Amino acid sequence: MSEKLGLLGAVSIALGGMIGGGIFAVLGVVAEMSGAAAWIAFFGGGIVAFCAGYSYIRLQRVGDVSGGSVSFLEEFIDSTTITGMVGWTLLFGYIGSMGMYAFAFGSFATRLLGVEAAFGVPLRPIVSIVAILGFVGLNVVGARASGLTEVLLVGAKVGILLVFGVWGFYFGARTGQLTTGLSSSVEAGGLLMSAALSFVAFQGWQLLFYDEESLRDARTTIPRAIYLSIPLSLGLYILVAVVTTGLLQPETIAANPEVSLAIAAEPFMGRIGFALISVAALFSTGSAINATLFSAARFATGMLEDDLLPDQIGDADADGAPTRPLLVLGLITATFTAYGSLQGITSFASLAFITVFGSMSLLAFRNREGLRTGVLPAVGVLGAVLFFPSLVYHLAVMEPAVFGVVLVVTVVLIGLEVLYFERETIRSGIDGVRR
Repeated sequence: MSEKLGLLGAVSIALGGMIGGGIFAVLGVVAEMSGAAAWIAFFGGGIVAFCAGYSYIRLQRVGDVSGGSVSFLEEFIDSTTITGMVGWTLLFGYIGSMGMYAFAFGSFATRLLGVEAAFGVPLRPIVSIVAILGFVGLNVVGARASGLTEVLLVGAKVGILLVFGVWGFYFGARTGQLTTGLSSSVEAGGLLMSAALSFVAFQGWQLLFYDEESLRDARTTIPRAIYLSIPLSLGLYILVAVVTTGLLQPETIAANPEVSLAIAAEPFMGRIGFALISVAALFSTGSAINATLFSAARFATGMLEDDLLPDQIGDADADGAPTRPLLVLGLITATFTAYGSLQGITSFASLAFITVFGSMSLLAFRNREGLRTGVLPAVGVLGAVLFFPSLVYHLAVMEPAVFGVVLVVTVVLIGLEVLYFERETIRSGIDGVRR
């Protein structure tokens, strides 16, 4: 992008990173768990995300640093191991997010075309993998949407969802379906689990911290964009969640969690509504893959520069697009989306972002002397403390197979992190034993 972006462009980047996941990939999973109370789950997740956003902004100002989570830890904590482990967790959160977007992309594409298998082979994983590899190729050659294109794409997606939400709300209120749907209840524990699962829907705003060079007056623009984009996306999530859960039966959502939003458009928009929402979903999830892949690759390059990733991942001094980080991220994401379930991928990504956002809120609270208030970081910490165990409990009890996969991946990831960041200590210990 030759020209730097202003506030509108920054808000578009943040909204583009959130809408692709929150509406089209996460809504059905959250609604399946909490029913008509899904909008409350999104509200809870949004509040904690807003508090994390405040913590990021204040840490940047107090520490006078750029670059997001890893940079903040490097400034405030003298521990390479903690910094690196948080960085790896965030990187795998991005991978989980991209896997989630790609899963939804493949689901909407196959349902829109009406062909879900060929010669007995499911097409959804194939379409998802092709989409990921395609966006890896675009990023390798340096193709990225211009600022104006990003604004127009986000505007179109938001416009379509607003039409769906307002029209669907009017239709549901007139027919009495929304009243019936909203009268149902859900246990507090289930609602807390749903809020935790929805958390990944609010992570897109932090991409702005990696795009400072692309923004005019970034230190002013980023806070304004975050304070605008999170409430805007939250309002849209609530509207769409109310309509979707009001118009669809729980069993319909449970059977079609990844495309429930498009199915909900059919009662009042007909088949064209399903097609319109599906096309919007393809653009949204596709652009979310592209934006997250670009930012994650830049983030990985920064970690390489700080020796927080092995040199085999890429060359921090290479000119042009970070080819090796893009390829590594793309291959791991393709594996996630090919073999994982939508709930498993979503849960893994949510756990990663709960960990990182909670850590940043705690860091801001510990350094609250330079903040206007310590209440918001405290709420961010409390939210993470409640969300993490509730989501783990849900997976262990209700989704044991998914829990097993998430547990194995987490253990392997932590093991690799310890081996890498404590390699000198381990090597010294081995040498001492040999002597």
